[in-house]
Amino acid sequence: MVGPHGARPYVDAFPARDSIVNATSPRTWLPPYAARGGASPAASAVPDTRAGDHSAAQAGTHSERLLAIDQVSLEYRSGARIVRATHQVSFDVYGSDRFVLLGPSGCGKSTLLKAIAGFIEPVSGSIALDGRPVRGPGPDRIVVFQEFDQLPPWKTVVENVAFPLRAAAKLSRAEARERALHYLDKVGLSTFADAYPHTLSGGMKQRVAIARALAMQPRVLLMDEPFAALDALTRRKMQEELLRLWDEFRFTLLFVTHSIEEALVVGNRILLLSPHPGRVRAELNSHEHSLDNVDTGDFRDNVARIHRLLFDTDAPQVPTTEDAAS
Repeated sequence: MVGPHGARPYVDAFPARDSIVNATSPRTWLPPYAARGGASPAASAVPDTRAGDHSAAQAGTHSERLLAIDQVSLEYRSGARIVRATHQVSFDVYGSDRFVLLGPSGCGKSTLLKAIAGFIEPVSGSIALDGRPVRGPGPDRIVVFQEFDQLPPWKTVVENVAFPLRAAAKLSRAEARERALHYLDKVGLSTFADAYPHTLSGGMKQRVAIARALAMQPRVLLMDEPFAALDALTRRKMQEELLRLWDEFRFTLLFVTHSIEEALVVGNRILLLSPHPGRVRAELNSHEHSLDNVDTGDFRDNVARIHRLLFDTDAPQVPTTEDAAS
């Protein structure tokens, strides 16, 4: 049986006892876990405990397809050459998913995230949010980058969070400040509301960026390796904070990482992209792993299995570059 995009078959990559199932692979054909346009593969595994006052824009989206990426190929110019970043990538993201794009450096995962954000136009394929084509950036898709300098240094912490609420959400100054303080409290930074970014640590700056993004109540929160530049202890703490926030608000998350361990901890669905150019190697469900079991044998076994899936050399090759003049 063909997978939801008509191109990717499904195979049970790991034994049934494992927490990862339903990998896609060109080698074996099995029924998909959800047809395109159907209910979320993760919906039955995650109870909905969102706060009652959360944005109506996200209410009721838990099991509905939100984002559809269909046969998307992306390219960029490098000198006199045009480089293929991703090749015919397809996947769906459902309401309240924690969907992870996982792959080695250079596989096009960050380029793909930028295309979903509306910063880059695909050379082929389509990107749709709520059934409507993505034509450019918008407040329904907010990005948290890994760089610490994404906060204007001349604005205080609360001003950084409140500014887009006034500019894009058209809230009054008082309303924007009230909502900004609410989300700063959620990330544990209410006492730093009047501080300036240069006085904050890297982890604190990322918390501000996350608070700013969540305050906009986007349809999809896009995170591009947001913890990659942090030390190991701070990175673990930020992963805990992110999962705690998701547990409360059940926002839809699209998360980019090159860390297999981070993907297993953060995601409930994981898309594996091959080395350059990025092609879909597998799509996995991951429900049972957390920071509490990263030292277990099952966790280490799944890390090893994902590594093998990522670097399997059996996948068909496609051109990686072409002359810009051709």
